[in-house]
Formats: sequence, C-alpha cells, structure tokens
Amino acid sequence: MKLIRSLFISLRIWFVLAGFVVAFVVAYAVPVLFPVFQIAFGVFVLLLLIELVLLYRDSAAGGQPIFFARRDMPDRLSNGDENPITLYLESRYAFNTPVEIVDEIPFQFQRRDVLFTADVRPNETKVIRYELRPTRRGEYSFGSINVFVMTPMKLLKRRFQFEQGRLVPVYPSYLQMRQYELLAASNRLTEVGIKRIRRIGHSMEFEQVRPYTQGDDLRTINWKATARRSDTNQSNLVVNAYTDERSQAVYCLIDKGRVMRSPFEGLTLLDYAINASLVLSNIALLKQDRAGLITFSDRIGQIVVAERRPGHMLKILEVLYRQKTRYLETDFEALYATVRMQVRQRGLLLLFTNFETVSGMRRQLPYLRRLAKNHLLLVIFFDNTELRSLLNAPAHDTEEIYLKTIAEKFSYEKQLIVKELGQYGIQSILTAPRDLTANTVNKYLELKARGMI
Repeated sequence: MKLIRSLFISLRIWFVLAGFVVAFVVAYAVPVLFPVFQIAFGVFVLLLLIELVLLYRDSAAGGQPIFFARRDMPDRLSNGDENPITLYLESRYAFNTPVEIVDEIPFQFQRRDVLFTADVRPNETKVIRYELRPTRRGEYSFGSINVFVMTPMKLLKRRFQFEQGRLVPVYPSYLQMRQYELLAASNRLTEVGIKRIRRIGHSMEFEQVRPYTQGDDLRTINWKATARRSDTNQSNLVVNAYTDERSQAVYCLIDKGRVMRSPFEGLTLLDYAINASLVLSNIALLKQDRAGLITFSDRIGQIVVAERRPGHMLKILEVLYRQKTRYLETDFEALYATVRMQVRQRGLLLLFTNFETVSGMRRQLPYLRRLAKNHLLLVIFFDNTELRSLLNAPAHDTEEIYLKTIAEKFSYEKQLIVKELGQYGIQSILTAPRDLTANTVNKYLELKARGMI
C-alpha cells in the first residue's frame, strides 16, 4: 500500500502506452508486425520493472536514507520583506536522479509556482533558494516538502515527503530594522534615503575628534588636529564630534482605527506604521534616547513605557506583533488623556494616523493642539499613491476628466491639512507608504539636530 501511494507514473509512459495501442491496432491489419510489437512491449515492461527496483531501494550503504531533503528558513519571517527559504537535497542513489520539488507553502501567499526541478548527482547536496514576501502578521503553516525522484529514463516517479508541517510566526519588519541598524553603525544611512542633517549651533557637549566624512559641517573641522597630520588631503581632515542631548522620551502613537485598514502594495497602512515604528524605536535607542509605544483606536490598546534597557526592543517587537486593526472610529480624546497620565516629561510624540479630508482632521485638532502644548508632536499621515498616479495620467474623455478633478480635490485637501497643522505649530509628514520609514527617520534626525527634543 505504501508503494502504491508513493508511486507516480510520468506523462512519458502514457505517451508510450498510447503508441503501443496504435501499434497493436496497426498489427491487427498487418499481422507480420505483431511479434515485433510484442517483443517491444516486453522490453518496455522489463524497463519499468528495472526502474521500479532502482527507485525503491530503502537505504544506501551504511544504512543511510537513500534520499533526504530539508527546508532551512528563519524561525520567524519579516513582514513586507523578501525572506530567504533554502531547500537542501541529498541523493545516495548510484545514478543521476532528476527530481521535481513541490514545497507546500502557507495559503496566505496564494502562490502556485513553488515547483522546482533539478538533477542531483550521487552523494551530492543540491541547494535551491527562493524568497517569500508575507504581507500579514500572524502564524503561517508550512506543509511538507514533496520530492518526486526519477531515474534518467523518467518513466516512473517515487515520491518522498519531508518536514511534516511547521508553524512560523510573521513579525513586523525586523529585517528592515537590522538594515537600518547596520547602516547607522557604519555611517551609511544615506544609502536608504536618510539625509545627513547638519547641526545648528554647537551648544552640545564635545565628545571626540574623528575623520571627516562627506556631508559633515565644514565649520566643525579641527584645523589644529588636521595640521598635525603628515599632509592636508581631504581624506585626512578631522572634525569635532559633539554628543546629542540624550535620554529623551520618543513615543510612537499608532492609530489602529478603520482609517489604517487601507491596503497599499499588499500591506495595510497599519503594517507600514508598525514597521516604521520598529525601525524608529531602534534608531532612537541607538541615539541614546528612550523609546516607548502607545496603540489606540476606539479605546487605548497596549502601552510600552519609554525606556532604554537591555531587551526593550524585543518587548516592543512582541507588542507590535499582536496589533490588529479595529473598525471603529478612533478616540483621540482617550489618547490625549492617556498621554497626559503616562508621559510626564516633555518628549517627542510620533502620531501615525491618516486624514483624508480637512474636516476629518479638524474634528481631532483640539486634541492634537493639547498634545502639542506639552510635547513635540509629529503627525504622520499618508499620501494616496493611487490618486497620485491618476493625477499624472492624461485624461481622454469626460469621465476621466471628472475622476481627475475629484482626485485633485482630495490631493489638495492633503496639502491643506499639512498647512493647517503648521499654523498651530504641529510638525507633520505627508508621505507615500513605501517611503514612510525613511521619511520618519529623516524627520527624527532633523528634529534632534535642531535641538527641538
């Protein structure tokens, strides 16, 4: 029974059998050909038996499995990123084995193309790599690795199954967080769109001298230290480095209301905000600030008090992993009351939300002004990229002109929101979802360089 379940007949056999059926029909009309076709059919059956014996060896010399496969992947996947998946195949057959591999990936990916082919030589380890991009947080169930092994004749297939199911959680974009962390450590944040911000004034405490890098303020060059060098090439210039003001509270306030449910490129606005909050919190800790978190919708969700201690980023990551969108109207009054009770000292509040109209923003404006009275408030909301593409496309008929006019109205409303927030001294960012992380980190570094926090 086990043999039947693991035995598959290739398409090639059906073509051969169809050929024999035609041949025997012809032999019925030409009897002299009948013995020839009988011998050919006997040889074909013999080849099938030989192939069956070769495929169904249970073990190689030394008792090792005749074929082995495994899936190598992270213990958790990063949401919105390309996560590497590696398949390892090992063959101990005495001949080259053409194989087909079907990896049973979670249904959330909605992919039907995870089928690979390869030729595995005797005692060779074959490596197959591919990538998966999840767009939702939660648990993903991976199934088996189905490997169909054939002989060089490719008449029969033997199926092997490995990795009998595995649950893997999908967390907020920790790969993006690590990327920004490594680039920040090597002073290469400009590679991901982070601008080098020049400090205004030098009221900060002197820390050390270091080599000049492109973008440093020329006024910080230490000419005396440079003169001690053997030559005066730019590569040997040194500048004074100053320490930023440290231990400031940086809170990410994440709106989980229905306005954050909108999808862009597979991810919801909430997921974009969560990924950006994770990166920003890590950058804040690297800048010696304290990172905190408050989630809210029609009621207050999770609160992570701003701290800077070992394991704090893991705590923020676990809290962000569990966040889900709610479908009710966001209560900004409850947010203001919570911030007033939880955040006693002045800090930076990064509010991730979305406003589509000026009237919608004005309903929440009294609470935003109260938040900005005691803290530096940065409101971050989203530009509608679909409307932007519609605006850039030419209009050919009356309907398209009408749609373009409506799109221009909504786009203009977004600009009015930025302008009105600025009139009340509230900082704001209007950004495309894909640029959210870079723009948020840029603004944080700018505010820090200007001494506003």
